[in-house]
Amino acid sequence: MEVVMKSKSVSLAALSFLALPSAYGFAQNRVGSPEVRAEAPPAAPQTTPVAARSTGSPQDLLIGAGDLLEVNLYGMPDFKTDVRVNSGGEISLPMLGTVAVGGLSIEQAETLIGRKLIQKGLFNDPHVTVFEKEYATQGISVLGEVQKAGIYPLLGSRRLYDAISAAGGTTPKAGRYVLITRRNDPQRPVRVPLSTGAPESMENNVTVEPGDTIVVSKAGVVYVVGDVHQPGGFVMENGNDITVLRAIALAQGTNPNAALNAARLIRKTPEGPKDVPLSLKKILTAKAPDLQLQADDVVFVPGSAGKSAAKRGAEAVLQMATGVAIWRIP
Repeated sequence: MEVVMKSKSVSLAALSFLALPSAYGFAQNRVGSPEVRAEAPPAAPQTTPVAARSTGSPQDLLIGAGDLLEVNLYGMPDFKTDVRVNSGGEISLPMLGTVAVGGLSIEQAETLIGRKLIQKGLFNDPHVTVFEKEYATQGISVLGEVQKAGIYPLLGSRRLYDAISAAGGTTPKAGRYVLITRRNDPQRPVRVPLSTGAPESMENNVTVEPGDTIVVSKAGVVYVVGDVHQPGGFVMENGNDITVLRAIALAQGTNPNAALNAARLIRKTPEGPKDVPLSLKKILTAKAPDLQLQADDVVFVPGSAGKSAAKRGAEAVLQMATGVAIWRIP
């Protein structure tokens, strides 16, 4: 009996949403001499300085050497400057000169700059905002089923798919969710669906911050090799079970010369591969129970013309499963 089921190869394409941009350029704009004093601006509504802050400055990250900062002074557009933190943790600002900000939080840096402006008699109540454009000292870890796992520099806040794209996209064995461990809350990882549909992708494309860890899950895969029409690995979508019959169907059935009574199930265990005889003929004719397969199981169907094939060891069968095409169930 031959079971044939049409299957399409749908290898999960590498995510290619917004790629991580290159580092921002920076320029240091200097204004007039410190002797030119300006009166403090009128008390501004609280929303003005707060609105100037971007989510690109996580509250718990500290400024370090190599970081690129944007410093603004409300009411003084000429004061706005992009400045790189030097190896000593210092920046150079208009009217103030050198200011040591290394090891400070964004809020502490804002307070320090404002205090120095007051101490110099330049302003009575300055509203300083600092935005961290580039975290040279903080990266984001992208692990799991991605093409190039590693730590990637993150320029301020970015989106989940930016980080996955920077890691070369997902592998064909990628699962349907991502675990994000936040740097400021490592005990509570966030599970985010990994979607490719446009509406879902926009919703699930959450913000990630420097210091976060992203792990793309691995989907379970079962393998069918030997004398079948389409040998390969088949992804267990969303943890759905696959039985022996289902696996044979996904492989588009057995060939006419398949030795159904000599089929075997190779299952990985902590003690090593377990070789289980599989009476495929009885299963196909409902004379034996259909078995549930587990992730990484290999169903081997030898050809009756090659008796020696049926005698292959479990390791040899596992080797056959290495390098076969991975198919996603439509």
